[in-house]
This record gives sequence, structure tokens and C-alpha cells, in this order.
Amino acid sequence: MAIIKCPECGRQISDKAPACPHCGIQIAGKIIKCPQCGEVYFRDQEMCPICHHLTGAPSDRAIAQGMERQTTPTNADVKPQTRPSAPTTSQTPVPPIPPINEGDTPKKKGHGALIAGLIFAIIVVGVSFYFYHEAKTSKEQEAYGYAMKSNDPMVMQSYLDNNPDAPEEHLDSVRARLAAMENIDADWNNAIISGSKEALEDYLARHPDSEHRVEAQFKIDSIDWALAGRQNTPEALKQYLTQHPNGRYVEEANNALKTLEANTVQPTERQAVVAVLRKFFQSVNSRDVSGLESSVSAILTNFLGKAGATPEDVISFMNKIYKDNIENMNWRLGNDLKIDKKEVGDGVYEYGVQVSADQAVDKTDGSHTINHYRIKATVSPDSEISAMSMVRILQ
Repeated sequence: MAIIKCPECGRQISDKAPACPHCGIQIAGKIIKCPQCGEVYFRDQEMCPICHHLTGAPSDRAIAQGMERQTTPTNADVKPQTRPSAPTTSQTPVPPIPPINEGDTPKKKGHGALIAGLIFAIIVVGVSFYFYHEAKTSKEQEAYGYAMKSNDPMVMQSYLDNNPDAPEEHLDSVRARLAAMENIDADWNNAIISGSKEALEDYLARHPDSEHRVEAQFKIDSIDWALAGRQNTPEALKQYLTQHPNGRYVEEANNALKTLEANTVQPTERQAVVAVLRKFFQSVNSRDVSGLESSVSAILTNFLGKAGATPEDVISFMNKIYKDNIENMNWRLGNDLKIDKKEVGDGVYEYGVQVSADQAVDKTDGSHTINHYRIKATVSPDSEISAMSMVRILQ
């Protein structure tokens, strides 16, 4: 088996192949090898397409060998000569070479193979370019999407540097986003340099989706906590907790508020204590038994020196001070109210009260007297008087 070139397409094939695996032309029994130049061509062609040797004619070498056999005598018949005679042309006639027609079939077939090869090459190049362009476009599209989602200016700049031939709308979008991010960074730096709550809030208002949003909120949280800590009032601490229910200093604020509330009487607490005392003395003024009972605890630790007193003991006191010669009585609390606060449970307080009180008495004989007292009382977490003492002040 030998390797030859297909006469049709020029590809290398086996001389034993029934047909060319490349172009499909029949090979077995259809080809001949030129004895003159060795070119393989189709047997039905008149001559070799390379050297134009006639198909079936002997080669020049074969002719020369035949002439040599005819002119060379044997040792027995011919005597040695000084030089052999040259063969004459009349002994070996050479057939004339027919003219080559430009339109012969071999050349046409050669042109067809060339055109087919060119078309195939163009197709290969086109397909390769298509897949290359698709891959490049897909890579650019992926990089564009990543750049538009990123908040990192370096990512956006990298896209612009690596994709100068990207669609203009992509380049414009990334450039605009990069410029916006640079403006955001400039605003952030200005807010940090300012260090004020107002500057940070203004930054968040203009850039609500900024990558610095959480950091700005933390800084505002710290500023508000520092202010509440300096003021150290229940109002300031409650305001911080309202503004930052999930702030970093919520636990500290609650502890500080609890400490303050344990030691500080709030306005609402003061009003509640005063209301209990007024109810007690107004009930005495009007001799309102039910009102008096509801203003004291079921058991008083001490009432006018009696331990474990009950509401009945309080009613007895009221009846005792209303003597037969008293026509009218009016108790009035002074403005020197002092309240102490004591924690008796988790968030539960009782209040110690000191206040002056005037007792105005109108008697049946038309006389009028005013007595002065120093009142000490304890108000329970249930807003009831749980202890009371009175000391008359002589003037």
C-alpha cells in the first residue's frame, strides 16, 4: 500500500482506497501512475496533466532502454569498436504531443478542487470568527453586569480599561455610574470630616442606598448616645431609645434609665402621690367614708403611732377630730412637698412623703382657728397610703 494524492482534491490517500474519503471520487481501478513523472491521474484522461505524457505510451526511459538493447551487440557477434555508434532517430519514433486545450477536464477538475478548498476555508474562518465574537460578547456582557451591580469604583474602571470596544451604551452607563460613585465618596468624606449628626443625616437623605449607609447610621447612633449620656435624664435616655430601638447602646441606656428611675421621682409619679394625699384629706373634709377607705391600704404599717392599722382605724380618727362644736373643717396641703423614692421590687417603687398641712376649723360659736401640721406618709406602689404620721407645729 502506498500513499498518493487524490487526483481530484489533492489530499493524501491510500492507493488501495475504493474512493477518496475527502471528496468521494472513485479511486480503485480508475487511476494510473504516469511512467514519465510519477503523477497519479485518472485512467480515462488522454495524457498526464503534469508532463503531458500520453496515456499508455512508454516512457522516455523505457524507450532509451529498448534502444540500448537493440544497438548493443554481444561479444560473439561484434568486435570491439573504439566508440559505439549513436542510435538514430529513425529507429525510435516519438509520437507527437497533442496541443493542450485550456478547457480540458483535468484543469477544470483542478479548479473545482481549489474553489471547494477556498469555500471550505472561508466557512471555517467565518465559523471561528462567529464563535470568537460570541465568546467575546458574552464575556463583555458578564463584565458589564458585574460592573453595574458593584459599588467598587475599581471594578467599574477595570471594565472600562478592559472593554474599550464594548457597546457605547454600556460604556456610557458604567462611566455615569462611576462618576456617581465618585460623587458619593466625596459627599461621604465631607460628612466624616464634619462629624455632625446633621451632615450624616443629609448624606443618608441624598444617598439612601450608599455602601456607607450602615456606617453612617452607627455614627449617628453614637452621637445620640453621647448626648443622652451627657444629659443623663430620663427624657434624654427615653428619646435615645425611641430614636434607636435597635441601637448599639440600648442596653446601656436601659440600665441608666433604670438607675435614674430608681432614684428620681418623675413628674407623673409626683402627680400620683399628690393625688393620693389630696384624696385622703378631701375625704376627711367631707367626711366621706368610702373615699377615705379607698385612699389607704388594707393594712397600714403605722397610722398615727398605731402599727398594723386598718381602714376602720382611719375612720375612727376622722370621727374623733370632728367634735360637736366643729361646724366645718378644711385641710390644705402646703407647697413644700418632698418625695423620696425607694425600689421595693423589679421596677416597683414606694414613695416617702413629707409635706406641711394647714387645718382650718370653723366652730359653732363662730370662732375660726388654723392649726399647722407636719405630715409624713408612705405611698405604696398601688397608690395607697400605707403609713402616716402627723406632728402639730406650734406657732
